[in-house]
Formats: sequence, C-alpha cells, structure tokens
Amino acid sequence: MTSWGEQVFRYCERARDAAFWAEPFNAVSNAGFLLVAIWGLARLRRLNTAAPEDRGGHVLLAVLVGLTAAIGIGSFLFHTFATRWSRLADVVPIAIFMACYLAFALRVFLGLSPWRIMLCLGIFLAASGLMASIACPVSLASVTSFAREPCLKGTMGYVPALAALVLIGSLVRKRHAAGHMLMIAAGLFLAAMLLRWLDARACTTVIILGRPRGTHALWHLINAATLAVLLSAAFDALGRRTAASPSRS
Repeated sequence: MTSWGEQVFRYCERARDAAFWAEPFNAVSNAGFLLVAIWGLARLRRLNTAAPEDRGGHVLLAVLVGLTAAIGIGSFLFHTFATRWSRLADVVPIAIFMACYLAFALRVFLGLSPWRIMLCLGIFLAASGLMASIACPVSLASVTSFAREPCLKGTMGYVPALAALVLIGSLVRKRHAAGHMLMIAAGLFLAAMLLRWLDARACTTVIILGRPRGTHALWHLINAATLAVLLSAAFDALGRRTAASPSRS
C-alpha cells in the first residue's frame, strides 16, 4: 500500500537528504510564482469587464491568477516536505493551469465554440499523458537514472503545452498582438524545459555554497517569467475586447 508520507527524492539539490531545507534554492525560487500572482491580482482589480460577454473570460483569468499562486505554494511544499502528497500539491495546479489557459486561448484568441474547446482539451490532456509516459532509449538511461522518472525527468509531458503555445501563437500573431507574446512565452518555456531536464546531468558542475544545486531552481524562475508573459497576453486581450465593446447605459 502506497504511503502518502513516503519520501520522494527527485532533484539534484536534495540528493538523498530528507531534511525540510535540503532544497533551499529549489524552494525559495518559487517566490517568483507568488510575485507574478500578486502582480496579476493588481492587474485584475484594474480590469474593467462590465460587458456580459467578457465576464466569463474575467472569471477564468481570475482562476489563472489564483492557480499561479497555487503553483508556487505547491512547488514549495514539494521541495521542502518531498513526499508523495506534496508532489501531488506540486503537479495538480500546473496541470489545471495548462488546461485552463488553453481553454482561455482557444476561446479569446481563436474564438472557438465550447464543444470545440472541449475536444481540443481532451486531445491535449491525452497527448500530455502519453508523452509523459514515454520511456527513454537505453542510450539516455543515465539521464533518468538519478530521478527514476519517465524520459527526460518527465519533461516530455510538457511537449504538448509547448506545441500548443507555438501553434496558437502562429495562428493569431498576424491578427492579434497576443500571438507574439505567446511565441515569446514558448521560447521561455523551451529554455525552462531544457533546464529541468539538465538538473541531474549538471548536478556535479553546478556547485553553489559548497553543495551541488543543479538547474531546477532556474526552471522555476523562467517558468514564472513564462506565466507572467501568458497572463499579460490574456490581460491585454481581454482589455482590448472590453474597450472595443459598445458602452452600456
């Protein structure tokens, strides 16, 4: 029977140390998500979405801001407690954020109908699960042996999210300013994915304050920047829709 309190050792900085502060860089770097969430909350309070057709987007945008904070909190819990339950607190908000932002982008940027959005979400979730379960070739076994995870430390599971950013950004960039921001977010996310994958491989070379640190903290910081760009694109898009709506007496 699986114990939710079982220790999980996955990252370079922790190694096999079960102490609460065994991953100080990985834990503290999650402050980036909280700062983005605070910024998002401030923008949300200034956003005027009086038009009824925009209220759904406003609600979803508020959910995205809340999920950004949840990502930081959940990841902090995982990089301090390092247990099975805290890992769930880490991965669930990320998965929900990806699905919610995709729904927002499909509706606001591409104008798809609800049933088409549901179809796209189903395909996205299935692809994410499939990619995350792919096993690496034997030649890459050394990359994954440290973490005992699926191929490339589970980073393969984020490939559909990267592909969605590139695809939607390419489709809308000629007629919507958000397209360029989505492409910037895709570039940042690709860099973050590479750093997540390199964490174990760079473990013996990234030494700070006398201990191996790896690159996972940089994954957090660049991901926080990615979410800031994505939220900015969403705020700008919703703000323009509201400005373009006819005023109501």
